[in-house]
Amino acid sequence: MRRLPTLTTFWLLVVIGFLAGCSDSTSTPDRPEPLVTGLPDFTLLVEKEGPAVVNISTVTHQDQAELKEQMDQIPEFFRRFFEQFGGEGVPQVPQEREARSLGSGFLISSDGYVLTNHHVVAEADEIMVRLQDRRELKAELIGADEQSDIALLKVEAQDLPVVDIGSSAGLKVGEWVLAIGAPFGFDSSVTAGIVSAKGRSLPSDSYVPFIQTDVAINPGNSGGPLFNLRGEVVGINSQIFSRSGGYMGVSFAIPIDMAMDVVSQLKEHGKVSRGWLGVLIQEVDRDLAQSFGLDQPRGALVSQVLKGSPAEQAGVQPGDIITEFNDEAIYRSSELPRWVGLVKPGEDAELTVIRDGQEKSLTVTIGLLPDDPSLAMQGIIPGQDGADALGVQVRAASEAELSKLDLKAGVVVTEVKEGPARLAGIESGDVLVTLNNVPIDSPETFAEAVAALPESGTVAALINRDGNPRFLALKLK
Repeated sequence: MRRLPTLTTFWLLVVIGFLAGCSDSTSTPDRPEPLVTGLPDFTLLVEKEGPAVVNISTVTHQDQAELKEQMDQIPEFFRRFFEQFGGEGVPQVPQEREARSLGSGFLISSDGYVLTNHHVVAEADEIMVRLQDRRELKAELIGADEQSDIALLKVEAQDLPVVDIGSSAGLKVGEWVLAIGAPFGFDSSVTAGIVSAKGRSLPSDSYVPFIQTDVAINPGNSGGPLFNLRGEVVGINSQIFSRSGGYMGVSFAIPIDMAMDVVSQLKEHGKVSRGWLGVLIQEVDRDLAQSFGLDQPRGALVSQVLKGSPAEQAGVQPGDIITEFNDEAIYRSSELPRWVGLVKPGEDAELTVIRDGQEKSLTVTIGLLPDDPSLAMQGIIPGQDGADALGVQVRAASEAELSKLDLKAGVVVTEVKEGPARLAGIESGDVLVTLNNVPIDSPETFAEAVAALPESGTVAALINRDGNPRFLALKLK
């Protein structure tokens, strides 16, 4: 039978084991320091920067004229129904209504300049800014830019708390960030997360390289600041990706570097001027890359060069693949408008294109983006589409659209305003084939045909709607 070791023997064994452990540790290589040492503490950041974050509320008055216009859109069938069975005819135009919205913003100067999102204050008749100390101040809209979703407000006050403006250029994926705002109207709510990606392009926003985060953002957070751990604003919380209407782990912020450039232009000019190339582009997929002799999908494929545009003057041709713009590599077509928009109109830019399998360098003098960039993106140049004469906007039809309808030529109607076209029954999405017996094969020929119309009388237009051709009579003045 073995005896248990005595107390002296026990401690001797402990000391020997400790010394052996020390000996082993000195013989092994040093281990690297852990990359993450602990969770950050945001308390000091919130205490310092929180007072400069504001809640923004707006009121929009919908006047009777606008409501009457909406009531006039009631179909004739329902009008007869109300007259026959309602007893009092078509419902009366309601009284003036008010629409209210909530959002966030932040003070960028002690004399009252406030930065927020354009969509927070769009079409607002009254804008109120509520500070953290519960003061409410009426705000004036200095300027707004729909394309970048930035708005600059001004309140009359002095010695206001301000945020520290940082830079989004040095922001790294994986870096901690924090948002302060008013989701669902809950003032001064704080949420935190990390940067998930940079330079994200969204389908509805071609001019903003968004910062993607997993910070919890909800309705009411829009326009609020995104901070780094140094307490500097690096972005403006703007959008969320959601299937439910609420936060689902994917949020987007506008880089502060871009926002402050917009602010300087709004202060000086009241609007933002952007560069314009004048091309319609599409993504290069694997099959297209192979057909053009590329080793991998990259670049922006030019499908159309607009007549009279800077691109046409520089010699850009349909079929060119733009792979670089001012030494910036273009991997996806959505990246090109962003870089072009940053160039001031009138300045030269360098393009690298692949044409017939060979790289070619071009110099283009950037133009001024039209006031309605969506028209330019569709191949519509304001002043050349006959919208003022007929009340209709058009764009070039793609080969696929024409083939589907078994047409050789035509233009697609993109918008119908008040005028002869709407009265004749032309609708958005129709393909206009002829106008006054003149074949229409491009927005330019459409503009020429409109210019040649008589000042009064009736002319015929041949359209194709969902594969069904029909003539419509357009009554001029």
